[in-house]
Amino acid sequence: MLPLRAVQRVRSRTRPSTLLSSFYSCRFRGLVTLAYELHEPPATSEQSTSRGTPIIVLHGLFGSKRNNRSISKVLARDLNRPVYNVDLRNHGDSPHDLQHDYTALAEDVEGFMDQHALKDPTLIGHSMGAKTAMTVALRSPERVAALIPVDNAPVDAALKSDFGKYIQGMRKVEEAHVSTQSEADSIMKEYEESLPIRQFLLTNLIRDPPTSPHLRFRIPISILANALDNMGDFPFTDPDTHRHEGPTLIVRGSHSHYVADETLPVIGRFFPRFEVRDVEAGHWLISEKPEEFRRVVVEFLQDKD
Repeated sequence: MLPLRAVQRVRSRTRPSTLLSSFYSCRFRGLVTLAYELHEPPATSEQSTSRGTPIIVLHGLFGSKRNNRSISKVLARDLNRPVYNVDLRNHGDSPHDLQHDYTALAEDVEGFMDQHALKDPTLIGHSMGAKTAMTVALRSPERVAALIPVDNAPVDAALKSDFGKYIQGMRKVEEAHVSTQSEADSIMKEYEESLPIRQFLLTNLIRDPPTSPHLRFRIPISILANALDNMGDFPFTDPDTHRHEGPTLIVRGSHSHYVADETLPVIGRFFPRFEVRDVEAGHWLISEKPEEFRRVVVEFLQDKD
């Protein structure tokens, strides 16, 4: 059996699936209160008035709820469930905090569940969000009905060096005091060849205050730079003491290395009811293949209803 740390350091009723609200920086019981969007199922005569349990969607490193808006809307529609699309700490519209590790991220999500009285949610998380979702499920298994980690595994696995390069590029952008997205993109080209990934990273650029001639990143680059090692870690090492028995779907990109076959025995010890679905994509599979991702999630959750 593989040692766990030896595995690869690898409310408008009339507007369906509409962004209802976004709540911004504040504190709740000493935790970071997460900004979010709520997408509700369509209110149509053909659809049952009985709605399913909530879904909470968690983005990855350098992402935000903005990236998951489209998939959240279609999941609310297809599954007839409310979908809470959140910003994790130090991302999007949520507050910044010096502590950035999976225990802190999970505590924020648990506080979010308490704040909104969410019972038996399904947690869907990509990358950093996947490890956050798994951490919540192992900390409080009785509170999570189902789990869908996307392209990450419950192991210590070093992040690709790309993430360090992204930090370098974003720092160069801020040092250059750019005034346009195109200027920022020209700098980021030196650190990332892929236009879609550069566009993803540059969604974090804002003009603050709005009258400022210069753009800056809304994410705290220094905090996240110091947290990169934490993002490769996983807080649990003993499946005999921490286990989630609920249905779990591991969705992985077939061109990504984050969920290697060698990690599957470890996943099975933490999440004995797990299934695996591969999507022909890389690490950013939700944006690369949204329809394929939607299909596997809907089939999995409808089968569990």
